[in-house]
Amino acid sequence: MKGKLQKLATQLQGELYDDTTIRTLYATDASAYREMPLAVAIPKTKDDIQLLIQFAKENKTNLIPRTAGTSLAGQVVGNGIIVDVSKHFTKIIELNEQASWVRVQPGVIRDELNLFLHPHGLYFGPETSTANRAMMGGMVGNNSCGSNSVIYRSTREHLMEVTAFLSDGTEVVFKALSLDDFHAKCELTTLEGTIYKSMRSMLSNYDNQVEIKKEFPKKSVERRNTGYAIDLLVEMAPFTAGGEDFNFCSLIAGSEGTLAFITEIKLHLDPLPEKEIGLLCVHFNSIDEALRANLIGLKYNPSASELIDHYILECTKENIEQSKNRFFVQGDPGAILVIEFTKATRAEITDLTNQVEADMRAVNLGYHFPVLFGADTKKIWTLRKAGLGLLGNLPGDEKAVPVIEDTAVDVADLPNYIRDFNEILVKHHLSAVHYAHAGSGEIHLRPIINLKTVEGNELFRTIAQEVATLVKKYQGSLSGEHGDGRLRAEFIEKMVGPKNYQLLKDVKKSWDPNSIFNPNKIVEAPPMDTNLRYNPGQDTPAMETVFSFEKNEGILRAAELCNGSGDCRKSEQSGGTMCPSFMATKNEKHTTRARANIMREVLTNSTKLNKFDSEEIKEVMDLCL
Repeated sequence: MKGKLQKLATQLQGELYDDTTIRTLYATDASAYREMPLAVAIPKTKDDIQLLIQFAKENKTNLIPRTAGTSLAGQVVGNGIIVDVSKHFTKIIELNEQASWVRVQPGVIRDELNLFLHPHGLYFGPETSTANRAMMGGMVGNNSCGSNSVIYRSTREHLMEVTAFLSDGTEVVFKALSLDDFHAKCELTTLEGTIYKSMRSMLSNYDNQVEIKKEFPKKSVERRNTGYAIDLLVEMAPFTAGGEDFNFCSLIAGSEGTLAFITEIKLHLDPLPEKEIGLLCVHFNSIDEALRANLIGLKYNPSASELIDHYILECTKENIEQSKNRFFVQGDPGAILVIEFTKATRAEITDLTNQVEADMRAVNLGYHFPVLFGADTKKIWTLRKAGLGLLGNLPGDEKAVPVIEDTAVDVADLPNYIRDFNEILVKHHLSAVHYAHAGSGEIHLRPIINLKTVEGNELFRTIAQEVATLVKKYQGSLSGEHGDGRLRAEFIEKMVGPKNYQLLKDVKKSWDPNSIFNPNKIVEAPPMDTNLRYNPGQDTPAMETVFSFEKNEGILRAAELCNGSGDCRKSEQSGGTMCPSFMATKNEKHTTRARANIMREVLTNSTKLNKFDSEEIKEVMDLCL
């Protein structure tokens, strides 16, 4: 295979790497998983992507599309060829101000898109906590939402059109189709025609329709990434009378690069938000109080309602940058609910926040109600968004692990659901971090577990299984915005039932019969506790160092603080100090994350140095400097 890869490298206009060093950098994302890829490709053109598809087909390997690599469920971890489009597929292709849409390549960063749109009075709403480095290809793949989804919903609702390569290398465009156009597609003798015919056959079946509507999450749960979105397609024409025009974009959103390789994305845009933004930052003694108060706040139609728990607040105390953003915090609250209002004037916002405070105080909820405007609002959101990265700073081997962090239920069910969830934790003598999207029925929940122990690995699976059962009880979605990947895919059959799960497998088979695109994600995934970054019983060797890493319990644990969330991939437009070498080169190997990955690999077991040849050892050392 090495010879074939070397030949492929000469045919590409971009780059291809199969050395141990670069493959190691791409063996992880922001999840708990690690698997060495066969190679890493940095395509420069569409022709390169077609060549890669043909190579994968001929050599029975697979392609794993990747942008910023911030996925939390192992979506971009695998044993095939990682195809990183974050360097060259970064163009904003076309803007139509009158029709309020933009066409972009998948490597366009969400926040940079909005910087471009701002002078035109337009805005792309869905906003992840990684928005200053998250790219549109990844946001489509995961169907990302964010803190303001109570207004802007998910990426899926903005996805109008997708240009992509199918698994046979043909280029297609998916968009809304009239009934005549839909049936014309079904008559094509190409793979595209097979896909449309297969979907028409599947969703025209009355028994399938009944089973889908019965088992998929209830409609009031808007954050839903449970398998492939056939529950949304069945609501479209021709399968539902009066339904909206059929559009495969609803299926592609959330498909995690398993169905087609996206090269262009057309997105609906909204007008810029109202001029004034105000944040009501309500302090509570407990998370339960905050979630009950959340239902009161939502009656006033806020643009966001976000939870910050005491674990994250504690992390920010020790962080030099984030400690400055704690200026509004009074005492040591068990939780803070940040409720955002956007209006034309501050007076309108003040009137609303006074009403919310009065309603909450009337039922003894909340003890401090600061309202923040102007530059202070950015500080609060920076504090909230910093939570994901700061969680990695917990000392020792116990970490807040991504395992059931993406569950979503009807917002009215949220207080009871979280109480039931915490009863599961108490049973297993665990605690968890709670943060994020209270307003949308999705609290990011991260139990604190030591995955280096046998007991911790067993708990990783046990908690996933028990919480899946709990989510099904509330007819919720096991994934709200982070995707199924290899973390939750094992439990999709439990969530939708065996008949619907077979339909999902049929979708994958009709689109990608040779499993070229990102296999073993969403369907037919391996057990969720395989290929973990840390192994049960794994040794953490101590070593003498010139500098003191006592606070982190050694240099290896200091390297392990990087959880892969990619904060160091910020561009010069995003601002901040990290990472100047990446800003200059746009190469993953020059990120702080890459240095941490290499340090962790080498320090975990010094014998791993044998895997690197002399030139690679030099590169490893250079990366770490």
